[in-house]
Amino acid sequence: MNFDFSDESRLLRDQARRFLAERCPPALVRAALDAPPPDIAALWGDIAGLGWLGAGLGAEAVCVLAEELGRALAPVPFLSGICLAAEAIARAGSPAQQAGWLPRLAAGEARAAPALAAGAGEPGPRAIRAVLRNDTIDGEAWPVPDGMGAAVFVVAALDQDVPVLALVEAGGAGVERSHLATIDPSLPHARVTFRAAPASVLPGARGWNAIAAILDRAAVPAAFAAVGGATAALERAVAYAKERHAFGRPIGSFQAIKHKLADVYVAVELARSNAWYACWALEADAGALTLAAATAKVSADTAFFHAAKENIQTHGGIGFTWEDDGHLFYRRAQLLAHMIGGPRFWKERTVAALETANAAGANATGIN
Repeated sequence: MNFDFSDESRLLRDQARRFLAERCPPALVRAALDAPPPDIAALWGDIAGLGWLGAGLGAEAVCVLAEELGRALAPVPFLSGICLAAEAIARAGSPAQQAGWLPRLAAGEARAAPALAAGAGEPGPRAIRAVLRNDTIDGEAWPVPDGMGAAVFVVAALDQDVPVLALVEAGGAGVERSHLATIDPSLPHARVTFRAAPASVLPGARGWNAIAAILDRAAVPAAFAAVGGATAALERAVAYAKERHAFGRPIGSFQAIKHKLADVYVAVELARSNAWYACWALEADAGALTLAAATAKVSADTAFFHAAKENIQTHGGIGFTWEDDGHLFYRRAQLLAHMIGGPRFWKERTVAALETANAAGANATGIN
């Protein structure tokens, strides 16, 4: 079985890499740290014009784009707005909800944001602080990615203690939002408060298992984004190790540096393999998706953090300064590792999926 991208996806990857090299240089990512950050509307509109936000792309194309956007550290809400919020509408929304929002999201005319929990803990029913009553929502959610720029929120709320997802228009009555500081300001977050805000429930997202299945699907492109960032950080460290000299030799010739970067390479390639398998499971809508997605997410986040950290270490003293771009990778690695559930959530999901798969295998073979 060949877990690699198709020729069409490689062409898309090359197009995306050229586009992002021109339109999303490190200077743009760095500018996003300033206050106020630059408006991404023009960049988002151009991305939409390339057809990258459309529902008909397919899982493989989405993963390719996620990897390239992650590689460029692009300050755009692709993972949160397209891979999670729009995916929730596409898979769980009614025909009217899909017709009302998906074309606008694909065209870049509006953005969606997931508002799934309140606080920095792991996602789940106990983390939901919004309540649905009589088609209105009261409560709050934070941190909400792209919460200040979104036109619609996909909100997790409790309907008689049962978790559901519902759409709430950001500009509607009873919605208040404020900027929330995070480790990576290039992907802004917000705190959102709902006070009797009109809501429209997504009929296919009732119960935590239905919501978790959407998280599984979003975890796969999130893993690719982390692989892209890790690859770029490793390439950056290798390039510096070849050009920086100490004691008359490139520092890359010293075993201490070689071993560091070799370990990073192994971690990145392992994460890439796991991500490819998860992409196959997503494309095939296979029963192994939960295990594949959780494994890919854990592996990719671990590799990205390792690569970002060793990139700074390889650069030495300059790597710890504001002028060097190493901290951009470190910030993004930390944020991605917690955006769609943190490491604990995905490790526990991996273990639970393994236990389920092992139990199924034992039952199939008659082993007790």
